[in-house]
Amino acid sequence: MSFYSCSTIVLTPQTNHGKERNMNTTSKAASDCSSLLPPTPNFPESQFLISYIFIQFHFLINYFSMSSSTFSNNSIAITVSDEESDELSRMRARVRRKSKKQRGLRVKNKLSQRVPRFLLKYWMVLIFLPAAGLLVFEASSIGKKPSLDLGLERDGSYTSDLKVNQTIGESNKNLDRLDPPRCLKLLPPEELQRLEIPMHDESSPVKNVLYISEKDAQHRGGNGILSQRRTEGTRFNLFTGHQTVGQRDKSFKVNETAEIHCGFYSENGGFKISDEDKLYMQTCEVVVSTCAFGGGDDLYQPIGVLDTSLQKVCFLAFWDEITLAAQELKGRTIGEDHFIGKWRIVVARDLPFMDQSLNGKIPKMLGHRLFPHAKYSIWVDSKSQVRRDPVGVLEALLWRSNSVLAISQHGARSNVYEEATAVVNKHKATPEDVEVQLTRYRQDGLPEDKRFNGKKALNEASVIVREHTPLTNLFMCLWFNEVVRFTSRDQLSFPYVLWRLKWLKDINVFPVCIRKDLVNSMGHIRKAKPLMS
Repeated sequence: MSFYSCSTIVLTPQTNHGKERNMNTTSKAASDCSSLLPPTPNFPESQFLISYIFIQFHFLINYFSMSSSTFSNNSIAITVSDEESDELSRMRARVRRKSKKQRGLRVKNKLSQRVPRFLLKYWMVLIFLPAAGLLVFEASSIGKKPSLDLGLERDGSYTSDLKVNQTIGESNKNLDRLDPPRCLKLLPPEELQRLEIPMHDESSPVKNVLYISEKDAQHRGGNGILSQRRTEGTRFNLFTGHQTVGQRDKSFKVNETAEIHCGFYSENGGFKISDEDKLYMQTCEVVVSTCAFGGGDDLYQPIGVLDTSLQKVCFLAFWDEITLAAQELKGRTIGEDHFIGKWRIVVARDLPFMDQSLNGKIPKMLGHRLFPHAKYSIWVDSKSQVRRDPVGVLEALLWRSNSVLAISQHGARSNVYEEATAVVNKHKATPEDVEVQLTRYRQDGLPEDKRFNGKKALNEASVIVREHTPLTNLFMCLWFNEVVRFTSRDQLSFPYVLWRLKWLKDINVFPVCIRKDLVNSMGHIRKAKPLMS
């Protein structure tokens, strides 16, 4: 395709000869393009410049038009079917995924290389910062001193209870929890305030219980094997007396007058209590008691107690010298009136057993010996906080159902043999000691039934509510002798004693949800320290 040659005009200096030739060429080109020029005035120089500019502009337009046309004419038409288009799209998608995966691998490889380099470079800083934070935290904790009000009065004020408890277990979510009971049906407060403590029911088949002592043994010819404080190969000692197998079997036979070993065998047997504490304990008719030996647990103030009940109920907490020292280190000092909050603190000295768990069975099971004039008692393990009015608890669990003893069902297991397996698995007693106990119980005929007298055959003994009758006192003595003779796991021996003592049937075995209504369970804080021989 031809195009205009107007672009050959070039204005450059020339010789006369060359100038004449170029002028001829220019004149010819101008004549060829003259038809494209608009009319202009008759000015030779301006006409020439305008012609030149116009020709150059027109050339550029035609050049680009021709190039576009040439490209269009030389292009190749490619027909692409729909299938080939889909395949092309899939190939592009695979390429994009592969590219993305490769980028992810590159980033991952970079991170895996940078992290070790960072750790190697700053490992000292990474160790120092947590250590410094821990030191600051410990220093701030040591610097805090508990603000225990030693002058608390026994006024039943819930606010005062909170102040004492806040110094003990601020981090425990169950502490001071006083939500309405879900299962325990208590009387309204106005009725509880007017409630009187009922008299003993004398319909028990056992009318009197005699406790064997060292004086009785001396009168009958002596008991020379107890000349030392702790006898070899057994946990019987001067506190328990030595119960023979024949005496054990005889003690389960019910008579109007029962004769049995029940602790406090000798004046030299230990568990010494001051005369002042003894006088106070003899005045109690209704008792709520607990103990913490070996510094294992703190003391939780009762909550939800009515003022009128404080005039009727004694709150006693038994400590040993280890717990006393541990609590004094925390700023919890016993007041001059022997109280911390609502609890009267009784320090027992010269404990009779190396096993602190066994020492704890003395106030737990022998409350009738410690409180000779008490009519009713509520025992609560040291890991729990009382959160219901004790008079209301007695009415709900004993008086309303005409029961003499109330204890909780076990929440996880159903009989002694299942419990024995759990005791061994949790290392709470040696397999040998547990096997000796179970062998004896099998020989005596203890069934493996999961229910006894229509009730669950296994119980949880962290809360015990009872009336102090001759029959229940005998039951507690039998139970105590079993934990001395065998393992101190009282949940193994309770069903056995209940099975052997056929007469004790007025028992309220309440469900687990009632036990949870009775107390806030905090769990054991630390392991109790054993006594040193």
